[in-house]
Amino acid sequence: MSALDWAVLTGALTFIIGYGAWRTRRAGSSLDGYLLGGRQTRWWGVGLSIIATQASAITFLSTPGQAYADGMRFIQFYFGLPIAMVLISIVAVPIYQRLQVFTAYEYLQSRFDKRTRTLAAGLFLLQRGLSNGLSLYAPALVLSAILGWNTTVTVCLLGAVIIGYTVSGGTRAVTVTQQGQVAVIFCGMVVAGYLLVHYLPREVGFSDAMHVAGRMGKLNLVDFHFDWENRYNFWTGMTGGLFLALSYFGTDQSQVQRYLSGQSVTQSRLGLLMNGLVKVPMQFGILLVGVLLFVFYLFQPAPLTFNRPMYERVMRSDMAPQARQLEQQYTLIQDAQREAATALVATHQQGNTPGQAAANLRLQTTQAAAAGIRASWKGLVQQVAPAADSKDTDYVFISFVLRYLPRGLVGLLVAVVLSAAMSSAASGLNSLGSTTVIDLYRPFTRRLHCPDAHLVAVSRWSTVGWGVLGVGFALFAAQMENLIQAVNILGSLFYGTILGIFAVAFFQKRVHGRAVFWAAVVTQLATLLAFWLTDIAYLWYNILGCFAVMLLAEGAQRLANRREIRLQQPASL
Repeated sequence: MSALDWAVLTGALTFIIGYGAWRTRRAGSSLDGYLLGGRQTRWWGVGLSIIATQASAITFLSTPGQAYADGMRFIQFYFGLPIAMVLISIVAVPIYQRLQVFTAYEYLQSRFDKRTRTLAAGLFLLQRGLSNGLSLYAPALVLSAILGWNTTVTVCLLGAVIIGYTVSGGTRAVTVTQQGQVAVIFCGMVVAGYLLVHYLPREVGFSDAMHVAGRMGKLNLVDFHFDWENRYNFWTGMTGGLFLALSYFGTDQSQVQRYLSGQSVTQSRLGLLMNGLVKVPMQFGILLVGVLLFVFYLFQPAPLTFNRPMYERVMRSDMAPQARQLEQQYTLIQDAQREAATALVATHQQGNTPGQAAANLRLQTTQAAAAGIRASWKGLVQQVAPAADSKDTDYVFISFVLRYLPRGLVGLLVAVVLSAAMSSAASGLNSLGSTTVIDLYRPFTRRLHCPDAHLVAVSRWSTVGWGVLGVGFALFAAQMENLIQAVNILGSLFYGTILGIFAVAFFQKRVHGRAVFWAAVVTQLATLLAFWLTDIAYLWYNILGCFAVMLLAEGAQRLANRREIRLQQPASL
């Protein structure tokens, strides 16, 4: 990066963090002030904090790469989200606000018992603790590519910065800081989308680019075909995606803590509804950037792999001659690809239907040939580094930023990625610290005098501990598949069970703690086994897990009731 890029990057991040620290310098030592910001956040602050918490660096690194490789069909994952926001606003928010809880899991003890509360909190801590590691690894890709730093050093440095300001100011520091981060994120992505269209050949407009993308199957927004093994279609989005959103926003403390800090039920509800209105268009825009990247690289030379560190590793190995031969073949294929794409645009503008069909066939043929060469490249990667992931979709967007954006804007786009990383990871750490102290530490120290200052100190140290664990897990994240999928897969393995516990609490009033506890344990074990042994698309685990807990809990409670009735009956003579 140039000196101007470094100035923009450093200035943006310093201002955001410095402003947040200044605004929260009087956060105080009360538990309510540290964990929930004194419950004084307005609706727009709640909404922005919810958006920033979900929009991690993975969103801006991995999602464009997902669309580049697979088109727009990932958008169906979010179709159920607006409905989830309405349901949570109606059912969960009034209960949480009325009880004045610090975490969602406090409610479970009043409804069931301590061990059910501990189980739900433990599942959340496990899932969120690991997810935070992925949130740290994504921006490490950026700095490693820019600076050539060792990934371990980069992850540790980022982790230290995020832990530092999260521990210092608590929830209010996270919320205030996220407002600036969201502004940088939206600004940066709009700039990236505009420049992608601007850098297309002069004769190729936005509508032409969309026509080419549609011809290449990248505008696959809605798929009504039902398939258990298809991760992204209308049915998985409206069912599995809905239940994942219900669990994430209704029971995951990293999100619940955002709207528990609202001034009132109305302010919390408005914040959730704001997220429901903004999230789908925002995600559509990010995926559209990925589709534009695909079209852009039809007309501009693309590297054989976007993973530059892996490319250099192969070129230093004995496989370098084969790699250079593949590069030469790839260059020839790209020339033919550019000619076919140009012909497709020209025939489209002329209204020449037979010409469009012929140009489209040539473009499809060159795409297939390019895919074959890239498959051969991946074979070389496996020979050089058998344990390495040969996929490079997480590098597509950042590669474009570093190679094509003018000075100053590179710093802005890197600031986007790092801002998203800090906002998501900080919210996660904040929620992990609060859940640890409220749901694990305080319930087992009731006989001890625990003033707020002591509990705040415990929360801070817990935040540090979870941050260190997240850094450790981030060092293994390179072995994951596409990061945006890895995060959602990890969540889906646990969210169905957690949502099932809360669904029983809200709607099955006759079910007691013992029944729901064992139903949740059985369901969680079955979910993990199903993931390892079957090919069911991961989004289905959210709905299957939820209903499994509800049905098993109902059955277990009925058996317990019958047994109690038999025991109460006098023995026959």
